[in-house]
Amino acid sequence: MKQIHIPARFNGPSGSGNGGYSCGVLAAFIKGPCKVRLHVPPPLDRTLSVHCGDDGKFEMLDGETVVGTAVAESLELDIPVPPSVQRAEQASKGFLCFEQHEYPTCFVCGPHRHQQDGLCLFPGPVDNWDLLACSWQPAPDLLDDLGNVREEIIWSALDCPGFFAAVGESLLPTLLGELTVDIRAPVPGSEPLVVFAWPLGREGRKLYGGVAIANASGDILACSRSVWIALNKT
Repeated sequence: MKQIHIPARFNGPSGSGNGGYSCGVLAAFIKGPCKVRLHVPPPLDRTLSVHCGDDGKFEMLDGETVVGTAVAESLELDIPVPPSVQRAEQASKGFLCFEQHEYPTCFVCGPHRHQQDGLCLFPGPVDNWDLLACSWQPAPDLLDDLGNVREEIIWSALDCPGFFAAVGESLLPTLLGELTVDIRAPVPGSEPLVVFAWPLGREGRKLYGGVAIANASGDILACSRSVWIALNKT
């Protein structure tokens, strides 16, 4: 049995782990694309155990409580053409939550985090709410020895933008339920990056979003499909 923990730096809502980061640390036990489902808010700064069952499913446990489960899963996604770095930077000015944010210290999208501490991903509409984007420059301490973004940080970046795409202008309160990620190529930390997201529909209380990371040439380096659970019915 393996042990992991989620440092307090990588929070989402106050007092619990960012969904993407938490999924990413569990996904590290599976090679290739995989799907992680969160069952309860991931605790911070606590030793968690990871157990693999005979069915190949990995469980992240807080004592007897199942925090998340991960399985190998391919990802088929119709990805839009990514905007340029310049258009992504312009789109970010339309981010709705600079002033009022449900989780202002979120590691990924919290405006109260400075660039060397959080990811500072603030996606706004490119032309309309069918496509959101922002530029990204990861902090040096989020890179591996080869200068590429660490995989759990890639998972983080593929999380929150999917929320903003899924809920659009409504900013409906939701929590991440499930995240499926395919990292197709190394994500270099020294090059300009574009993170862009688009809505994938809704079924009852479930909302869906797609997210991708591209380089300045438009190559897709990683992508995700997220499932969000609305906290109140509309």
